[in-house]
Amino acid sequence: MAETLEFNDVYQEVKGSMNDGRLRLSRQGIIFKNSKTGKVDNIQAGELTEGIWRRVALGHGLKLLTKNGHVYKYDGFRESEFEKLSDFFKTHYRLELMEKDLCVKGWNWGTVKFGGQLLSFDIGDQPVFEIPLSNVSQCTTGKNEVTLEFHQNDDAEVSLMEVRFYVPPTQEDGVDPVEAFAQNVLSKADVIQATGDAICIFRELQCLTPRGRYDIRIYPTFLHLHGKTFDYKIPYTTVLRLFLLPHKDQRQMFFVISLDPPIKQGQTRYHFLILLFSKDEDISLTLNMNEEEVEKRFEGRLTKNMSGSLYEMVSRVMKALVNRKITVPGNFQGHSGAQCITCSYKASSGLLYPLERGFIYVHKPPVHIRFDEISFVNFARGTTTTRSFDFEIETKQGTQYTFSSIEREEYGKLFDFVNAKKLNIKNRGLKEKKEGMNPSYDEYADSDEDQHDAYLERMKEEGKIREENANDSSDDSGEETDESFNPGEEEEDVAEEFDSNASASSSSNEGDSDRDEKKRKQLKKAKMAKDRKSRKKPVEVKKGKDPNAPKRPMSAYMLWLNASREKIKSDHPGISITDLSKKAGEIWKGMSKEKKEEWDRKAEDARREYEKAMKEYEGGRGESSKRDKSKKKKKVKVKMEKKSTPSRGSSSKSSPRQLSESFKSKEFVSSDESSSGENKSKKKRRRSEVRQARGGSGLGSVRGDRVGVDGGILRL
Repeated sequence: MAETLEFNDVYQEVKGSMNDGRLRLSRQGIIFKNSKTGKVDNIQAGELTEGIWRRVALGHGLKLLTKNGHVYKYDGFRESEFEKLSDFFKTHYRLELMEKDLCVKGWNWGTVKFGGQLLSFDIGDQPVFEIPLSNVSQCTTGKNEVTLEFHQNDDAEVSLMEVRFYVPPTQEDGVDPVEAFAQNVLSKADVIQATGDAICIFRELQCLTPRGRYDIRIYPTFLHLHGKTFDYKIPYTTVLRLFLLPHKDQRQMFFVISLDPPIKQGQTRYHFLILLFSKDEDISLTLNMNEEEVEKRFEGRLTKNMSGSLYEMVSRVMKALVNRKITVPGNFQGHSGAQCITCSYKASSGLLYPLERGFIYVHKPPVHIRFDEISFVNFARGTTTTRSFDFEIETKQGTQYTFSSIEREEYGKLFDFVNAKKLNIKNRGLKEKKEGMNPSYDEYADSDEDQHDAYLERMKEEGKIREENANDSSDDSGEETDESFNPGEEEEDVAEEFDSNASASSSSNEGDSDRDEKKRKQLKKAKMAKDRKSRKKPVEVKKGKDPNAPKRPMSAYMLWLNASREKIKSDHPGISITDLSKKAGEIWKGMSKEKKEEWDRKAEDARREYEKAMKEYEGGRGESSKRDKSKKKKKVKVKMEKKSTPSRGSSSKSSPRQLSESFKSKEFVSSDESSSGENKSKKKRRRSEVRQARGGSGLGSVRGDRVGVDGGILRL
C-alpha cells in the first residue's frame, strides 16, 4: 500500500468558484495547495470524522468533515480512483469512505438538517444541496420565512446572492420554528457583528492602502478599521498572509496584510492592507480580557499587559488572532545594504522586496508574486539611459510585471539572487556561460542586441529592392529623354523650310515681296514659339521595375522562413503574422550552425544565378538600346539627305504645277517610282492643285507637311 497519494487536477469549491490545485494524502493527514493563491489547507488525520464519495459536476467528488465542524469539498476525481481512495482511508485513517449520491428529483419540499457548520436540505435520505454556514453574511426573518444572504466572491462567474426558506407554522407551544431556524444559522454563520467589547484598540494608525488614518479595533473574529469617512470589517478568515518589511531608510516599517477575498469600497477592491509605522514609536498595551482568558485563548503568545514598539505590538496581536506566521525578508541585501530595491512599477515609485519564496512590491499598487507561479524573469536594458535597467517577471498565466528604473549597481545582486532561486532567466547570454563567470551589466546590456528581428530583416530586404527600382527607373528615364529631345534636328528642319520659302517666294513685284516678307516674319515667330514649347524638358515619369528583369535572391533566413512557415503555423494554430515572425526569429536564432550553413549555401547559389541572369539581361537590354539609337540617327540622316533645296535662281513666274513639282516635302520622298506610296503622293498633289485652282487668291490648305501654292507665294 502506498504511503502517499497525489492528485494534480483537483478543484476545491470556495464560495461558488472552483479553484484548481494539488491534493496530497499521507498518513499524517490531507494537504491541498491552491494554485492561484498558494494557500494551503492542512487537515490532520485525527480530525477527520467522515468521508463521502459522490457524483458531482466535474466527475466525482470527495467531501470531508472534521471534528470542529468544518467541511471540505474536492472535485475532479475519476470513477476508477474510488477503490484506491477507499483502501487508503481504511488503512491510514480508519474511516469508511461512503458512497452517497445527491437527490436530483427537482423537488423543493424537504427537511433542513444542521450538522456542524453545514446546512443540508434533504429529500428522504438524500441531500439536494448543502450550504456552508460560514458563507452566510446575514440572516433575516419574516412571517413564516427565513432569508439567508451570502458573502460574495469576485472570482466566481455566477454568485448566489440569497436563499429563502418557507417554514410552515407548527402546533408546538412556546417554540417559534422561524426563530429556531434563524438561531441555528446565526450560531454558525460568519456574520460580522460585535459580540462584545474589543480586545484592544490602536488609535490613529497611518494606513497607505486604503489611504488615511484609521482606528483599528481588534475583535475575537474580525478586524474593524474605523476612519473619518469609511469603515471596513475584515474577518480573520479572509487574511491570507502577513508581511513585516523594513523601509529602505531604516527608520520605518511596513506591515502588510494580504486579503482574499479583498475588502471593497464601491467598485474598488483592496487586496492588501498596508500600515506604515515609525520604529521610534512605542506603546503600552493592555488587553480587555482577564489573565486566565488570555492564557486559555492565546496559550502564551500574548499577555494581558505588553509594551514595546508599536509595529511589534500590532504584528504580534495579529499573528496570535489570525494564527499565521509573519513573513520577513530573507538573506537578500542590495548594493546600498538594504533588503529591498528602489524601482518603479507602472506610474509610481516603490520598493521591491526579494523574499525566500517570492517577490513583494509596495506600495502603489502592491504586488505579491510567488516563485512557483513565475514562468521566467528577464533583465531588460533601460529605455532612456544605461544607468538603469528593467526587471521583468512573467507568470505561468501570462501576466507580465515590469519593474523599471533599477540602478545599475543592483544588477549583480539581483541576478545572483534569481540564479540562486533557480528561476528561469529568459535572456541568459552566451558570455555568462564562459568559464562559469557571472555576467556584468555590460554583457547583459549587449545580449538584447543579439536577438534576431525577423521584421527588421524583411524591411531591409524590401528597402534594397525599392532602391534598385528607383535607380533603374532614373536610368531608363534619362536615356529616353536624351533620345527624344534633339534640338539640332528641329533647327535644321526650320532652316530648310525657310530656305525653300525664300526661294519660292522671290518675285519681281515689290508688293508681293512686302507681303512675302511680312508672312515670313509671322511664320518665323510662330515656328520659334513652337520650338520653345517643344524644347521644354518633358516631365520625368517614374517607371516601375521591368517585369522581365531577374528577381533579387532571398537571404538564407528568408529561404528558411518560406520553407518553414506552414510548419510553424501547424505547430501554433491561430498564431498571428506578427507573432509568427517573432517565433521564427527565435527558432532561427536557436538553430545550430550546421543547419544554418545549409541555408547559407542555398542563398549563395541563388545569388550566383541572379548575377548570371542580370549580366544576360543587361547585355540584351544594352544591345536593344543601341539598335534603337542607331535607328533614330539613321532616320535623322534620311531627313537631312532627302530634303530638296531648290535653287534661288529659279524663275519667279512659274506655274503652280511647276512650283509643286519643283517643291517636294519629306513625305513625298521615295526611291521607288513604281511604289504604291508614290502613286498615292501623286494623287494627293493633284487634289491639292485642284483645290488651289478653285481657291483663287485664297491661301492654300495645309495638312501635315503638304503645301499648296497660290499666286507664286508659299502659304501655310
